[in-house]
Amino acid sequence: MVVDAIGIVGAGRVAQALGRLLRERGEPVTAVASRTPAHAAEAARFIGGVEVVSYENLAERCPRVLIAVSDDALADVAGALARSGMRNGAVLHTCGARGVAAIEELARAGVACGVLHPLQAVSSPQQGVAALPGAAFAISGEGEAAAWARRIVELLNGTPLHVGTGREAVYHAAAVMASNYVVALIDASVELLHAAGVPEDEALCAIRPLVETNARNALTLTPERALTGPIERGDAETVALHLAALRDAAPGMRQLYCTLGLRVLDLARRRGLDEAYADKLERCLRNG
Repeated sequence: MVVDAIGIVGAGRVAQALGRLLRERGEPVTAVASRTPAHAAEAARFIGGVEVVSYENLAERCPRVLIAVSDDALADVAGALARSGMRNGAVLHTCGARGVAAIEELARAGVACGVLHPLQAVSSPQQGVAALPGAAFAISGEGEAAAWARRIVELLNGTPLHVGTGREAVYHAAAVMASNYVVALIDASVELLHAAGVPEDEALCAIRPLVETNARNALTLTPERALTGPIERGDAETVALHLAALRDAAPGMRQLYCTLGLRVLDLARRRGLDEAYADKLERCLRNG
């Protein structure tokens, strides 16, 4: 057995990307396991230089295990490793919404447990290899697991985020808003532009500078200082015009506009919007 060998459980995008990145940085990633052997073989080819093994063999061969599976599979994987005789070493899982308790069966068996969640979108293994270095990672755990999590973040030139115990779901909700919800908003914008007569492929190209500029401004200037638009100006008539136009839009589009508009209004108030304008806008958005 390779001293301090690392095993990967999972064959998805994050598992493959992290496995390959660790191998490229000289870490002893030696094995990969998955409930679907064909998927494990595919992951092994991408990571390079690793063997496909069962959960039982993984526990025997690798004192360090990185679990990168779906949230609902975590407990089953932890149980399988514990039943296979894993009684020491360190295990990290990559699920952001759940803490160390998600693999508590391993902790009860004597394994040091922790969390390593990349705060980055991984749409493919190849894209993950390019995107994960330099990202922020939520880490938790104690002893050997915590030290290993910090080591991985350091190897990837990342930034460690220490999320409070019991607050993992709040952290993950924030990650979803910054990632998946941004994608959904772009999709909604494209849909509305298409309804206005702009072909979808042209719509994506058209909004790209707008999306990139606003994201960059919000991230560098702060959201409050980056805010522009009719709500920031106190223009209730334009907002009412939007809402009237959205009556014939896809179901839920008006509700989405109003819900987000109220959040924008909160920013505008913090920025100093006159309260008379703010009250008028709030009535408009709440009445839909």
